[in-house]
Amino acid sequence: MVFAERKECIAMLLAGGRGSRLKSLTEQIAKPAVTFGGKYKIIDFPLTNCVHSGIDTVGVMTQYQPLLLHDYIGKGQHWDLDRLSGGVSILPPHSKPGSTAWYSGTANAVYQNQNFIETFDPDYVLILAGDHVYKMNYRIMLEYHKSVNADCTIAVIEVPIKDAHRFGIMSTDKNDVITEFEEKPEHPKNNLASMGIYIFNWRMLKEYLYEDEKNPTSSHDFGKDVIPSLLRDGKRMFAYRFDGYWKDVGTEESLWQANMDLLDDLHLGFENWHILSRTAGLPPHYIAPTGSIKNTIITEGCEIYGLVENSILSVGVIVEEGAVVKDSVIMENCRISKSAVVEYAILDENVVIAEGAQAGESRAGNGKLNVYSRGTLIETNRFTRRKEDM
Repeated sequence: MVFAERKECIAMLLAGGRGSRLKSLTEQIAKPAVTFGGKYKIIDFPLTNCVHSGIDTVGVMTQYQPLLLHDYIGKGQHWDLDRLSGGVSILPPHSKPGSTAWYSGTANAVYQNQNFIETFDPDYVLILAGDHVYKMNYRIMLEYHKSVNADCTIAVIEVPIKDAHRFGIMSTDKNDVITEFEEKPEHPKNNLASMGIYIFNWRMLKEYLYEDEKNPTSSHDFGKDVIPSLLRDGKRMFAYRFDGYWKDVGTEESLWQANMDLLDDLHLGFENWHILSRTAGLPPHYIAPTGSIKNTIITEGCEIYGLVENSILSVGVIVEEGAVVKDSVIMENCRISKSAVVEYAILDENVVIAEGAQAGESRAGNGKLNVYSRGTLIETNRFTRRKEDM
């Protein structure tokens, strides 16, 4: 085989999941392409982390509704990943003799892209998820992996025990050697959760991926299959403890909360760690004399004629005179018409709230988070329909 420039470590970014827990927000787009914080996409965070960590070769494995995600990433120039050797590469499923095209699990996705990995002959492979908001220097984690002579290192964080059932939960000894691992346990023993960030010695991982692929009972998933196999075989597995901000934004509630966290701390600990993104290049926002904003992030191209409180507005949002927006996340190019009210809600792109209509309900009254899919027209607080159905 002819090799490209050899890389010590490359990243493989899992970005093909359907994101069913985000429900209406991922009906038409992949989860990593969902807007966050007014001006970012979720995938901006792992891509930025790679660049700032000196990892310049990233394979992005896509599958579900990939068109907008592919277009957004482009050639990677917005993240300084448009390179002759390495850079960012989009890796959709592809058929081979004797196999189906679709990725059947996280481990299978990496297995199907062994040829891409081998092109760079790496010593280590960094596995990343595309649905987390956080800042991490992967280079420090890699140096830790090497210093303890690990076969596999898993980034971990302590989570509230009530949420532990949503994660892979592990136990460690006093040296952070992993002694037990259970994927999404019904009754978790502790709260040390996997962040879905793994570093593997590539030659070892390649053997386990091959064995996993041959196993007809496997779900071909890292957490359910590969990690337990490594543990059973006594491989050197270490936990890498992380104590910064990290949020799994895989549910509507967690996505809303992560956006609200920005209002409490504009940087979320990301100072001197500029988040790279594909910016819209729109004119500055405009706040009319009738407009009023409080504790709100407003992005380029917005026009505010009404009242906005405790909310995040993405590019091109218009809030007309007399309209009220509170405790909400408003994505690109939405319009809140005159005297309309939006409370405790997420509005996907191109949602229109008609004059005098109401979307959502007050948080103060223990209301439920309401989420409206892209292209929806809200004419009253009870009746909704999509623009294309009009």
